[in-house]
Amino acid sequence: MSTDEETLARVALTWLAEPGTWSVHRLVDRLGPVAALDLLLDGGAPEETLRNTVAARSAAGDARGVAAEALARTDRLGARIVVPGDDEWPVRVGDLRRLRLPGAYRRVDIETAPPLCFWVRGSWPLAEAFDRSVAVVGARAATGYGTHVATELGYGLADRDWTVVSGGAFGIDAAAHRGALNAGGLTVAVLACGVDRPYPMGNAALFDRIADTGLLVSEWMPGADPLRPRFLIRNRVIAAGTLGTVLVEAAARSGATQTTHRALALGKPSMVVPGPVTSAMSVGAHETLREYPRARLVTGVAQVLEEVGRIGDLAPVPRGPQQPADLLDDDARAVVEALPRRGAVGVDVLAARAGVPVRTALRKLSMLEELALVLRRDDGYALVPPPAGNATAGRPATPGGP
Repeated sequence: MSTDEETLARVALTWLAEPGTWSVHRLVDRLGPVAALDLLLDGGAPEETLRNTVAARSAAGDARGVAAEALARTDRLGARIVVPGDDEWPVRVGDLRRLRLPGAYRRVDIETAPPLCFWVRGSWPLAEAFDRSVAVVGARAATGYGTHVATELGYGLADRDWTVVSGGAFGIDAAAHRGALNAGGLTVAVLACGVDRPYPMGNAALFDRIADTGLLVSEWMPGADPLRPRFLIRNRVIAAGTLGTVLVEAAARSGATQTTHRALALGKPSMVVPGPVTSAMSVGAHETLREYPRARLVTGVAQVLEEVGRIGDLAPVPRGPQQPADLLDDDARAVVEALPRRGAVGVDVLAARAGVPVRTALRKLSMLEELALVLRRDDGYALVPPPAGNATAGRPATPGGP
């Protein structure tokens, strides 16, 4: 049996039943793609639903003939088909074998089997593109805030040699892709239709740029329509194929949360960018943080890389500029706080106010002079005046102070 026959059978099976169908996947695992196709075409599907689906599709055409035409059309497009066993097969999508979504009742949440094949446009090897990748997903009706954040994430990840994966939709997806492209990095759009008719058409120029320098990927043959359920079927590939998923903005019933939920169910790093609590476009994101304790709040590229990167890729803790007062111990802080805002005070009075021995007060005052926080005058010690134009007059700021 030739590899060409197996590829044709996989394409035919993808046409007969939607990608992700578990019963088809199990047949291929047990019998191989060619024997599985023969069994289905002979009416031997193990489930009535699948038998009915195969019969309905077969009434519209011969599965092998449709597959052969799809292969020819793929060649004419300059695209290619990637199947399991190929060097560029992204093995991480095999994690879908263990994906089970709690409380699932819809077909798109139940039929989550690994792909049988991929159509690919672009020169990068698919496995290499997915090997070091992060998904950035979110709302189509993104706000200016969300678009800005997604662009920054896409640019920052690509600039650090990470692949940015998304779905090519308007809003957050497109912003993440453009950010990666502007950084001269690699980005992958996983589509819910044929690679020859990327959807939405308003992003046609973006898809052309992605095909030139990155990859367009789909489980559906050329010419396939972007039917609504296919977007949710597609989302499982984005979640499984990447090392982690970042949700930037999502309304209460956004499909983007589905991708995050699949990543969470697979035990993959799942991150959420917080938005304004007044924004309807962040409701789904915030609910994900509330509902799933393993979802991590992130605010930038460094924190994303801390979640998905190798050991040692720790994001710096956000801090304000270091001030001289940051170096003070408790006794020194007590002395500073005891100094009056205006005027000077003697050492004995200052020590009593600070609640420290006089010798301790003298020792701390000497250090505070070196830090230019206090100055010695004829009548005692005083705070150093703030620089001209500084409205924050008075004692130097101390950590946790007013």
